Amino acid sequence: MKADLIIAHAYVMTMEGKGVGMIENGAVAVKGDTILDVGTTEEIFAGYQADRVIEAKGKLVMPGLIDAHIHSGISIYRGMAQDMSHWMQKGLWPFKKNTTQEESLAGSLVTIIEGIKSGTTTFCDYDYGMNRIVQHYAKVGARARVAETVNELPNDIGKNPVGELYPFDRGLGGQRLQDNIRLFEEWHGQENGRITVLFGPQGPDMMSTELLLEVKALAEKYDTRIHMHVAQGDREINQMVKRYGKRSIPYLDELGYLDSRLMAVHLTEATVEETQLVARRGASMIYCAGSIGIIDGLVPPIMDFLEAGGQAALGSDQAPGNNCNNMFNEMKFAAILNKVKRSDPRVFPAWLSLRLATIESAKAIGLAHEIGSLKKGKKADLLLINLQDPSLSPVYTDPIRNIVPNLVYSAKGSEVETVLIDGKIIMENRKLLTIDEKEAIRQAQEAAVRISMRSRDDIVAAHSDVYQMMEDGYL
Repeated sequence: MKADLIIAHAYVMTMEGKGVGMIENGAVAVKGDTILDVGTTEEIFAGYQADRVIEAKGKLVMPGLIDAHIHSGISIYRGMAQDMSHWMQKGLWPFKKNTTQEESLAGSLVTIIEGIKSGTTTFCDYDYGMNRIVQHYAKVGARARVAETVNELPNDIGKNPVGELYPFDRGLGGQRLQDNIRLFEEWHGQENGRITVLFGPQGPDMMSTELLLEVKALAEKYDTRIHMHVAQGDREINQMVKRYGKRSIPYLDELGYLDSRLMAVHLTEATVEETQLVARRGASMIYCAGSIGIIDGLVPPIMDFLEAGGQAALGSDQAPGNNCNNMFNEMKFAAILNKVKRSDPRVFPAWLSLRLATIESAKAIGLAHEIGSLKKGKKADLLLINLQDPSLSPVYTDPIRNIVPNLVYSAKGSEVETVLIDGKIIMENRKLLTIDEKEAIRQAQEAAVRISMRSRDDIVAAHSDVYQMMEDGYL
């Protein structure tokens, strides 16, 4: 049978079965956007011929990584809101009020490039202005599951004193919901199905009960999922108790929100009982280890969720206080932080981190029928990783195979050499083929300079911890 491409003589990590599904001296055959077959090199060459054969001895072929929660539209503020209290109110909002949509778009493209170059092939992006951000995914050639951020917060929310109840603007909430509907109607299923659309209520504390119920009804009407922060911080719980006299998860359960449509992000402040309830109801959990570790100093209850039988995934979240969108970073953080939390080095092994960034993530976001593992009939989203890079060398295969631990605990993402998405080579030998990387970085830098000039007074007024460190000579 004729294939378009065969990658041969590689270590192939399929992520099929209960572990990572490793095949030594393996091969993958691709035709169009689809994986024709996976097996040993001998088996694939016996059954297929191809126009192009990539000789991959000393390399690993694995499924593309899935970033299940990212805000690419705020990545223009990378590194501006960590090591501080009230990172959103004091760190993020003073910059957001001084940023144009064009400047936000420039930052978004750079973080998508960062993700591709470190092996991310699917992005669950969730931000304002998604009707324009989504065009980056179309141009770059990435797979994206996108949602518009929907809330009822006024544009000048940054003026609201920390701890006071948020004011709601019903008109703005309605406009943002219409943006999400338009995003769905114009983009869902576009680019050969690479672009799919979800609904994105920002959180139960940032919108009225009426709007939350309207979003739920629309998700059912359009038969899609809901991507939402849930119990994401003490500020959310404080707002919920003040407004409703209830914590987030019991409130959402009463509204019928905790079901298989919900992708619940963070659960940082969830109790064990609340975490178990979310898992029992069938909602998935998105765990952003690096972000929550840096901005809150906490480890969300991912282990409690998994032990309750829940379906979970990893996400990178945001660059202002993470400070990267690199899933190798997230896999390492997830494993190490949970070992420390449980005081047990056996907790959260490397293979689990890999599954939560591939096949388990695909299940959690509703795309396991297409991506997440290398299997005949699935989409050809895959990576070639150089195992001869110093960070991954030497390779042992007996009596212990060390490839998986080194991917999680040692890899930086720069070991990714080639990226295929939908059967197309998007990056080859570290060179992006669909976008001008240097020009994108140049434009983002120019945007950052303009934002910094406009934001200075607001940062000073916000009493940002990071600004004070700068003034004191520590940065």
